[in-house]
Amino acid sequence: MNKRVLNKRAAWMVTALLLASPASAETLGEAIAAAYESNPQLAAARARQEALAETPEQERALARPTLSIDGDGGYDRQGYGKAASLTANVALPIWTGGRVSSAVRAANGDVAAGEEGLRDTEAAILQGVVSAYAALLYNQQAVEVARVGIERLNTQVAETRARYDLGQATRTDVAQLEAQRSTIDANLADAEGALATAAATYRAAVGRDAGTLTAEVPPPAALPTSRDEARQAAETANPMLLQQRLSVEASRARIERARAEGAPSLDLGGAYGRGERLSGGSLHDFAGAGKVGMTLRVPLLTGGLVSSRIRQAEANNRAERFLADAAERDALRSADTAWAMLNAARSRLRANIEGLAAADLALKGVRAEYSFGLRSTVDILVADQGFRAAELAVAMARSDLLVAQAAMLRATGRLDGTTYR
Repeated sequence: MNKRVLNKRAAWMVTALLLASPASAETLGEAIAAAYESNPQLAAARARQEALAETPEQERALARPTLSIDGDGGYDRQGYGKAASLTANVALPIWTGGRVSSAVRAANGDVAAGEEGLRDTEAAILQGVVSAYAALLYNQQAVEVARVGIERLNTQVAETRARYDLGQATRTDVAQLEAQRSTIDANLADAEGALATAAATYRAAVGRDAGTLTAEVPPPAALPTSRDEARQAAETANPMLLQQRLSVEASRARIERARAEGAPSLDLGGAYGRGERLSGGSLHDFAGAGKVGMTLRVPLLTGGLVSSRIRQAEANNRAERFLADAAERDALRSADTAWAMLNAARSRLRANIEGLAAADLALKGVRAEYSFGLRSTVDILVADQGFRAAELAVAMARSDLLVAQAAMLRATGRLDGTTYR
């Protein structure tokens, strides 16, 4: 049989293997959408990012006017009796020496880095969803393979018993088939146990139980088409790399912030207050007082505190730059590894599909030849075992391909809630 016919048979066999998935089965895109909306770890990461996003506003507030009111009251035994006062204070920073602007830049850098960290958290969670989907999909197909295998061997056992009754087979032939059927019964029990475990993992990742999953998952359009494209995408879009680069920028701003501590500052301030005294059953006003003035602060001697903080900020900046170099290497390594895994998974799937078609042809041929007495029971057992192994190999290869695709998408910064829509 030529290769073209074999490939057609392979396609038909894979379709037959996937027929267990009904039209209403859950797709990978639906699973990711459910996890994206309901995963508690992702919700917590978003809440932390919202909290971090408030820091620039807090730093800007240090350059804005403030207003406060102070009040007090008490009893004076020196002759004033009961008295109270109320004072309003206002302050407006005129010049902060760069403290506020550098602090705002550092906070903005932290927020931007946090956004990239959130992207990676999302990608990690969604990668876990893909892995859970792939594992559950494989185990569902493994259970189906075992069940169909039992039905097929039941038919073969019945046929061999009929041949035994006619004197065309031996009791040993029947016993060999029954023994293999018992083995598949045990395989089915193992597969059902693994399926229950995979279902629990899926439920934790997605947030709901799954029915039968859809095995046909179109490859995402965002997948790189070459190793060079994958490396370039990792250099420009890998969330962990971008996060570290933004952390470098934030650390530079903190150096400026530390230097600004040694710069002068100028504030405009004012206050106004009045008091009241209770004496003889009536209130008496104290004279009101108010003031407006400018306050200039010039650090002359800080005991080495400012210079120490500058050195500390510079050392932290060097550390962040080194970590950025390490993050770039790791991003490229992840892209290279993911590309190798993806190519291997694709090749393995193609080979296993062809192997499944060949195993199907072999099983059908052996069974046909057995009916004419040209094959032994052992031949049927070997062919049947090979066919089931080929079915499981295709199912595993499809699951491995899903996992490899997700790893590639995460490495290149392209795995998000819209990737599989």
